[in-house]
This record gives sequence, structure tokens and C-alpha cells, in this order.
Amino acid sequence: MTEAAGPKSKRILVTGGTGLVGRAIQKVVADGEGRPDEEWLFVSSKDADLTSAAETKALFEKHKPTHVVHLAAMVGGLFKNIRCNLDFWRRNVHINDNVLHSAYECGVQKVVSCLSTCIFPDKTTYPIDETMIHNGPPHSSNFGYSYAKRMIDVQNRGYFEQHGCRFTAVIPTNIFGPHDNFNIEDGHVLPGLIHKVYLAKQSGSALTVWGTGKPQRQFIYSLDLARLFLWVLREYEEVEPIILSVGEEDEVSIKEAADAIVEAMDFKGELIFDTTKADGQFKKTASNAKLRRYLPGFQFTPFKQAVQETCAWFSANYASARK
Repeated sequence: MTEAAGPKSKRILVTGGTGLVGRAIQKVVADGEGRPDEEWLFVSSKDADLTSAAETKALFEKHKPTHVVHLAAMVGGLFKNIRCNLDFWRRNVHINDNVLHSAYECGVQKVVSCLSTCIFPDKTTYPIDETMIHNGPPHSSNFGYSYAKRMIDVQNRGYFEQHGCRFTAVIPTNIFGPHDNFNIEDGHVLPGLIHKVYLAKQSGSALTVWGTGKPQRQFIYSLDLARLFLWVLREYEEVEPIILSVGEEDEVSIKEAADAIVEAMDFKGELIFDTTKADGQFKKTASNAKLRRYLPGFQFTPFKQAVQETCAWFSANYASARK
């Protein structure tokens, strides 16, 4: 990434740099949110296999980062998680341990890792907040991924207590935006629906949505999340994680999300809900009260506008989009 000449006091390595959130951070930095003293390095699985301790260490020794945004993970939607819980656990535990330990060994000043609201206990009270992560088992559908992500919080506390490291984590709600994985089988709900609507519109067929459409979700636009990541990297000093989310009042049902996509893509066909398919967790409402205490004036992109922009990106980049 080209930047103006001058001293760079921060070398920020972004793992998973070509994924949904990595691309959003790249865009936000390129569009003027970067700072002259920051050099941003976006790496992907092509640069190193982070499940390998040796390759991870070599990556860190090559780039010598002062700061790390850790986004790399094995991820997938509900049905892939149900099929592959062990794979999600093992791969993510290896990746996270290698990244955090290499960061410690290389003297990285700060690491910000990305967790997920699916890590929270399945049986809980709502809204969930940052104090409740370890209060009970996660939903059985994705226990492998959830426990692996929880362990980042455990490791962050360990590195802080034993070595004084400023390693922290953010917990976004459902992320969507350009450069997402739009795979219908294995992707997350919103990009999967966008791809389905696109295909249904092309073929003139009905749109089938898996499940009842009743589950509630808080969706965060990837570009909003990217701006919040920059704030956490620069300003947030706690080791305890922070939820990055729209407010509880902005929760939408899967049906409302489908309706927003149908409207954005001007789909005129029939909408059918296949109730033989699993809904997953009915709700996982998260509190953004902690974020609002820090950033009371932060403006989120309205949901319908963000959906419109994502649909437009997908339609324009259909040939090259991940799907």
C-alpha cells in the first residue's frame, strides 16, 4: 500500500487481510482514515499458513510489526459449522496461538483480535454484554468455532498477567459488506441471501429462504466495523474485549433482512420460507452500551443503505466475488 514518505512509528500487520473485514480496513485506510505515522501490511493465507508455528514466526520476523489486527480464521455459516465442529476448533486454536505467541516473541505493542457474538452462552439473559462470555456453553451448532474464539480472551488475559502485553479483542455482531463470502451453502446468512436473490432474479424463479425467517440479528456493515477497528487499535486500552455493534433497537429479523435485499435488488418473484431447515439461535441480542460510553456519537450506516451498497457491489463484481 503506497503512503507518503516520512517516519513510520507503527507497522500494523493485518492477518486475514484479504477477507471481508481486512478489505474494509484497507478501503477505510486508503480513503483517508490512515495516519502518516502508520504503515499498513495486509497479509493472507498466500503469505503464510498460520496453522504452522514456523511459518507464522517467519512472517512476523519478516515484517517486524509493532501492532497486529488479527482477523485470520476458519469461518463459515451455520450448516458448515454443524458439519465441521472439530475442524473449526483445531484450525482456529492453532492460528490464534501461533499469532499471539509470535506477537509476544516479536515484541508487538498491541494486538486486536476479532471474536464473534456466537461465543456467548446459548442459555443466557439478553442483552448479552462483555462480562458474560464464559458464563456457560455456547450453542451446540458451532461449539468448535465458539470455544476456539473464547480462548483468545483467555490467552489475552494470560499474556497481560504474565508478560504485561496489551492484547485485546473486539466482538462484532453479524458482519456483512463488499468482499464477503457469498457462498450459499457455507457463507453467512446475509451474503448467502444476496446471492440467492441474484440467482432467483436471473432465472425468474422463486426465492427460498432457509428457516422461518423469525430469528433476530444485529448486522454491522463492514466499513463501519473497519472505522471502529481503527479506534480500538489507537485508543482502546483495556485487555477486556468490547462488543462492536449497532444498538438493540436496530436488530432485524431474517425476514426483514430478506425483504431489504429483495428491495435493493428489485426482485419481483415469490418469497418462500423453507421451515424444514434449521433456524440456528433464535436471537443473540448484544449490548453496545460499553461502546457508546466511549463513542456516544458514532454514526452507523443505516441498514437498508448498507444492504443496497453491498448488493450493488456484488452485482458489479459477480464474476470475481467469493461464492
